[in-house]
Amino acid sequence: MVEAFAVASGKGGTGKTTTTLALGMALAREYDVTVVDADTGMANLLFHTGLDGVETTLHDVLVGETPVSEAAYDRFGMRVVPCGTSLAAFRDADPGRLRTAVADLAADTDVLLLDSPAALGSKGAVLPVVLADRVVVVLQPTVPSLSDGLKVQEYAASYGTGTAGVLFNRVRDDEAVARIAEQAERYFEGPMLARVPESDAARASRRAGEPLLAHAPGSDAAEAYRRAARSLDVRGGDADDVAARFRSAVIPDAP
Repeated sequence: MVEAFAVASGKGGTGKTTTTLALGMALAREYDVTVVDADTGMANLLFHTGLDGVETTLHDVLVGETPVSEAAYDRFGMRVVPCGTSLAAFRDADPGRLRTAVADLAADTDVLLLDSPAALGSKGAVLPVVLADRVVVVLQPTVPSLSDGLKVQEYAASYGTGTAGVLFNRVRDDEAVARIAEQAERYFEGPMLARVPESDAARASRRAGEPLLAHAPGSDAAEAYRRAARSLDVRGGDADDVAARFRSAVIPDAP
């Protein structure tokens, strides 16, 4: 069984990478989880997992030099596939090869989490959303963020990708998020997965090069992410069928 989730938002700064790793660690208590940094232009996941010193990354896979298994590292109970920070490698990378890389990973995992680019401005940026079975939309509790998230959902739906749920991150005002959440429930598919509070622990975990659930497992934010993972219904498909779908996926034009 395997299901691929794209963790996505309409703009940067919502905490997608923190969310991707937190969901991954929480889900890894029950599933075999693989996390992929699909943001090939603005890689962050390697810094959050202490992998900034590794030699082989997803960039090496996307330029056609390396099998994806060599860019996968066992970290924090998951397999983590980081992307590099080289501008030259980003320029030479073929986003179409992400299809084959994800297909190969799907053969040996239960849950794939694709940490997606924040905007939908290029083929490489939209491909993770198209490859995924469903998206987890990460929002901040503001009307503009809600609007940006709806654009992600609309684009995903146009390619047959559903919405697994919505997660509000960096919440400071419970009353404000309650008002926005009411609107989200009307417009988004899937449940409200969690409201994750603004957290000094999350910032400290990034500085330490550790996911939040490893650095501060007792924090309120960590517990909120665990609730989100429990609310996420994983619908495992046949691994061979899913891999075949990934390999044959059409690379879309940017919206």
